[in-house]
This record gives sequence, C-alpha cells and structure tokens, in this order.
Amino acid sequence: MPDATASALTERLELLRKVLRLERRKQFDDSAMSGGLEAFVRRIAGEAQQTDKATAIFNELALTFAGYSDLPHSVRADRVSHAEQIVNSVPGMSEQAATGTPEPEPPVTRPARVPRQQPSRRPSAVKLDSLDDPVSRIPGVGDNRKDQLKLLGVKTVRDLLYMVPRRHEDYTRLSPINSVRFNGEYTVRGRVTDVQEQRTRNNARMVTVTITDQSGSLPVIFFNPYVLNQLHQGVEIAVSGKIERQSGKPCLRNPEWEKLEGETIHTGRLVPFYPLVRGLFQKQVRNLTRRALDIARDYITDPLTPAMRNRHNLMDLGRALEALHYPQNMSEHRQARARLAFDEFLVLQYGLLRRKTEWQKQQGQSFPPDPKRVQYFKQSLPFKLTDAQERSLHEILEDLARDEPMSRLLQGDVGSGKTVVAAIAAYVVVSCDAQVAILAPTEILAEQHARTFEQIFGQLPSANRPSSALLTGSTPASRRREIDKGLADGTISILIGTHAILEERVDFRSLGLAIIDEQHRFGVRQRARLRSKGLNPDILVMTATPIPRSLALVLHGDLDVSIIDELPPGRQSIVTRRTSGRKRPEVHQFIREQVHEGRQAFIIYPLVEESERLDVKAATSEAERLSKEVFPDLRVGLLHGRMKSGEKDEIMTKFRDHEIDVLVATSVVEVGIDVPNATVMVIEGAERFGLSQLHQFRGRVGRGGARSYCILVTSDDSEGGASQRRLDAIVETQDGFRLAEVDLELRGPGEFFGTRQSGIPELEFAVLGDMITLNAARTEAQQILDSDPDLDLPEHIELRSAVQRFWIDGMGDLS
Repeated sequence: MPDATASALTERLELLRKVLRLERRKQFDDSAMSGGLEAFVRRIAGEAQQTDKATAIFNELALTFAGYSDLPHSVRADRVSHAEQIVNSVPGMSEQAATGTPEPEPPVTRPARVPRQQPSRRPSAVKLDSLDDPVSRIPGVGDNRKDQLKLLGVKTVRDLLYMVPRRHEDYTRLSPINSVRFNGEYTVRGRVTDVQEQRTRNNARMVTVTITDQSGSLPVIFFNPYVLNQLHQGVEIAVSGKIERQSGKPCLRNPEWEKLEGETIHTGRLVPFYPLVRGLFQKQVRNLTRRALDIARDYITDPLTPAMRNRHNLMDLGRALEALHYPQNMSEHRQARARLAFDEFLVLQYGLLRRKTEWQKQQGQSFPPDPKRVQYFKQSLPFKLTDAQERSLHEILEDLARDEPMSRLLQGDVGSGKTVVAAIAAYVVVSCDAQVAILAPTEILAEQHARTFEQIFGQLPSANRPSSALLTGSTPASRRREIDKGLADGTISILIGTHAILEERVDFRSLGLAIIDEQHRFGVRQRARLRSKGLNPDILVMTATPIPRSLALVLHGDLDVSIIDELPPGRQSIVTRRTSGRKRPEVHQFIREQVHEGRQAFIIYPLVEESERLDVKAATSEAERLSKEVFPDLRVGLLHGRMKSGEKDEIMTKFRDHEIDVLVATSVVEVGIDVPNATVMVIEGAERFGLSQLHQFRGRVGRGGARSYCILVTSDDSEGGASQRRLDAIVETQDGFRLAEVDLELRGPGEFFGTRQSGIPELEFAVLGDMITLNAARTEAQQILDSDPDLDLPEHIELRSAVQRFWIDGMGDLS
C-alpha cells in the first residue's frame, strides 16, 4: 500500500476508533455521530482512497453496522466490539501502537492479523454455513425482528430470499420538482435546504423537510420524528410518492425516501412492497432483503443445469432471486417468477412421478377379467353404460390385469355413474378370489355405498353375488367380531366403511383392491395405511369434484386418470335460477308448494365472517325462525359442522327417510348425500360460495324422477366482479368440468382446493393454469427420473436438496 494511501486509511480508522469509544461511553444509543453509526461508516468508506485492502476492510465494517439503529443495545455492543477488532487487525492500528506502548513481541515474529481479502460483492463480516442458517445471521435481525419475521413465515436466510413482494411500485421516472402535479406518483431528487419540527393540533410531532433542485422546492412532511436524526441541511435525498395538497400547494406526506449514497432500493427504481406485521416497516424489510441477497450471493447453488436452463430459456437462480426483489424492469421480474415457477413444478412433478414409479415397481397382484362374466354383469344392470363409463372401465380393467399395482383416479361429475364402474371392478377382483375395501369419509356415505352396491349386485344370481359388510364407528362390538372373522376366512368379499377400516385390528385375508371415495377427505398417511393392509393392493380413487386437468396433474400427478365426462341418458337438468333476498318470501312459498306435493328441500347457509361458531349460530337461529315463523306446519331439521358424527348421521337418516321436510344446513351437505325425494336446493348468500361448491350443492337434488330446482339467493349488494361471473356460470351450464375451469380461473388453486390435505406442499410462484410450464417441467422431471432416479449424479445434488426441502420440509409426502 503506498504511503499516502496507507496514511489516509490510518486517519479514517483512527477517527472511527474515537467514534467507537464515544459510542461505548454513550451506552450504545447510536448518538456518537449525527445520522448514526451506519451512515458515518458508509461516509468515511466513500471518502477513503480505495485499494483492494481498504475495500475489504470498509466493506466488512459497513456490513457490521448494517441495521445498527434497529438492533437492541446488547447486540449493538457486540457489533462495536467486532468493529474494534477489525480496526486493531490492520497493521499499525493495534491499541498498543495507538498509545505508543511497545508490542510484546517483534512484529517480524508475530505479524498482526490481516483480514482475508473477499470479493466486494460478499464481504466477510457475515459468513454462512448454508442458506438454511437462521435469519438472525443477517445484520439488523435481532430478537424482536426475528419474531416479527417468523410471523411472516421467515425463519432462515433462504426464507428471506424467497419472501415474495406483494407488488412493485414504479418509482423509476425522475421528475424536476416544478413538473409535479396533484395526485400523480413521482420520484424527485434534491438537497435538503430546511428542516422544521412543529406540533399538530392533536399534539403529534410533524417534521417538514424542504428539498430543492434546480427547478424549485418541495415540502416533504413526516410524522416520524426519527427523521430529525437522519436529515439535515445539505443532505441529498430521493423521495418517491403521491403528490398531495397542503395549503393549496404540492407536497409529499410520509413518502419513500433515501439518501443518495450508492445503490437506491427505496426510490428511483421498481420498489418492492412486502407483507408486514405490527412494528415492521417496508424500509426495514427492503434493507433486510438487500443485505440477504448480498450476503447469500455466493451461497446460491442452482438446481438446474445450464443445459436445462437453455432448453427452457430460463435465467440462473441467483439472477432470478435478485430480480424477484429488485428487478431492472417488470419484464425481468416476470422472467424471474417464471424461473421460480418452473423450479416448483419440477420438484413437484419429480416427487409425484417418483411416488408413482416406486409404487409401480413393487410386486402387485394380477386380476385378469373374464370377458364373459363382465359382459354378463353389465347385461344384468337395468341401464346401459355410457361411452365414458365404458372407456373408464376398460382402462381400469387393463390396470387390474397387470401384475404391477394400479394407482388410478376415477373422476366424474355428480350422477355420472362412477359407483357402477367401481362395482364392476370390485366384481372382477372378487371373482379372482381376492377382497375389496371401499373407504368413505362419513358414515352416511358409507351406508349409501353399501345400499348402492347391494342394489347393483342384487341383479346377479345369489351364487355369483359378492358378500359384503359395513364397518363404521357405530358398528356394535359383536358385529365387529363377526366382520373380523369373515375378513380372516374370506367369507366377506367386500368391506365398505369409514376410517374404522384403517384400524390396526382390521385384517384382510387377501386384499386386492382399495377404493377410496373423495380422496381429498383423507390424509396421505391414511391412504398409505390402507395400502399396507394387503400385498400392494390396487388403488382406485373416486371423486365427484370436477378438477381441471392442470390441477389434477398437481393434486394427483402420481395417479393415472380416468374421466367420466358424460351423464347417463335421461338424467334431467336441474332448473337453476338466481334471485335477490327481497324475493325470499316467494322462494319460501315455492318450497311450501313442493313439500305439499310430497317433495323435500335443502336450505344452505354460508360461513359468516369465516367463523364456524358464527356459521353455526346463523344456521341455528335461522332454522328456529323458519320452523316458528315461516314453516310452522312443516318439519324443519338442522345440520351443521359442529355436530358430532352420530348426530349428523341421525339427521341425514331422518331426512332420507322423509321424517324431515326442510333441512337447514351449512356446507356439510356438499358431498355425496343421496336423497332422491329432494327436489329443491336453496342456497342463501350464494355469492359467498365457490363454483365447485355451488355445483356440488346443486348435485344433491335431481337424483329422483321429479323435476328439480336450484335457487341462488344473493344479497342485494352482490352485483359485479368475480361473484357475478360465478353466478352467471352456474346458471348457464351444468357441466362440472367447465365450471371447474372457470372456478380455478376466478379463485386460484389455493381457494379452489386445499392442497395441504392432499399431501401436496403449497405453491408460491407456480400458476396452475400455466399448462405450458407445467408440462415442460413434468417432461423434464420424467427424463431426470429415467436417467438418475435417486439424483446421485453431481449435477443433480442441489436438485436433490430442493426436492427434499419441497416435499419433506414442505410437509408433502414422497412415500
């Protein structure tokens, strides 16, 4: 280092040392220098003549004091001590040298420690073991800040890097002060020429800072007296915000602002705005994400190989994370999100395909169908299968014939005839001397399946009729013992039931097929437990919830999919009408007329303010009102989600057996309940429900021969927006798959279908309607799985870690 440069560096460090001593005497209250220690260190760093060595020293010092004013005093003391160590490590700057005290040993034999030179983009003051280090490793994150970030789901440095801004404001346009207009968004730069503090009428402290450029002056009003410590005459700043009116003249109130020192992150660019919690402010979060990006840059390892990125025209991960927060323009931001979306789809599809591959690699059981017996069974039915039913049955029977385990989703709209297809599959398995388990989410649905299967098999000669049993939580102990014996000796071929089937005591002699109704009602571990009750039994999942193809690939990407997309001939469409609350008396009169004709009706009430307790209260009080004031001569029942399972089943049994005329209910009736005599479905507050729910409610009627009706009652102020489109769609079509596409488009996947309960982690960046990216990622995942199934190759090590984080840490399931 030349003498002049060394002398300048020494002078700056001596000055810093004095300031640090003063800061100690002032009990670390950040008052040793006007504007605070962080700004002071940045200033002397800029003034010093920068050699490589000086750059490393001052970068380390700057990072040490980053966020100093936000730290508790105990942490500030540690930062001051660390800065003193940095200063003392520079040759000639030890405390002994400064005071003239001789060194204990000659410098030749004990040289002073010189900090290892680091690239300026990652100063050495903060070193990470990995991106999974706690977020408290970032300067400026003390205990209080750590707790605030935890409320936002940020616990690690990686979490902070992936913290998604809610939006970006465009503060890139720099305007002269004399060009600003009221209500416009502007960024202006100028020098502080005046700072005044005064009290408002309610005794709040108001600081008015006047900034001036070559074209004029602009008052900037702050209701945060803290700025008095930071802004004084002569300081150059940039401010961004909306121009407001003060005494008829333009001003800015509480704008985004920052001093013009180095890169701007709060003004003069696309500025990120993040989710916040109490006591946490945008400027603080931006400072933290900026520091995290700077510190973590050399620790970011891309899970995608260069070849993958080139194939799909994706930017590298480091640049994507930078552009997620601080893009040069919105095009770059969109590219960043596209890259991160691809990553999510890739690890998601890899996990699903891996799960499917692992399952199919296991030795399964083969159940080759006897064409004559299948044809005989179909001819025994009182109806002809639709083409869609035949197609789905063919796909299932092909799977059953293979000796690898089946894993298939049978998807069909309400009333499309899924149950009869499942019954034929069960008949084929039983004909091969194996057993079948049918799992339903509630007792009432299990009983319904038992009756339906009994009716379907009742057409067969008794010698060919499979024996079945029903097992629920209400099954008496004596009957349970009979069922245990029948399963063990094989005299029971088909067991239909609820979660009770999953109990450890339930043991099959030879379970060959497990049929799961409404899979999303069961957790991943429950499904795995059902699989464990046999030698890798075939799995057939049924759902009456229409799911768009893009969502099916995500929720059920480990399953083959069969779709019954047509209704049996002769099934009536349900008359669907929309009306306002003002016409509720007419709706009630229509219900009365239908009941007098021997029919029954549902009245559904929505959640109130997302509270189940309020939901129950509303439904309960409404049921009482209806029974006393509107239908005193009719039998009114009540069904809600806080009832015990036995109570719900009792009410539904009474309704099914026509002991109740009008059933007031919450959304608990959404799936599966079959009451052929019910012809009226009234949905109160229809605008509050999603399309999928509305369609499921409508599917509860129209199951008998009589004409059926669905009446959507809306509040008087529900016109416009997404609710209008939902209600228009439900009135216009009864195609569940079309409605599902509209619902996904309007509400997004999170509301459409809870992914957590299906064992799929949440998606932060991927948009499920983006079939191009989804299919590209699925193809890439399949190629990786074919060439390196365990991700052991060096180029896939980071991808393996990403899969682990997504599936295991993300609470998914790879079993």
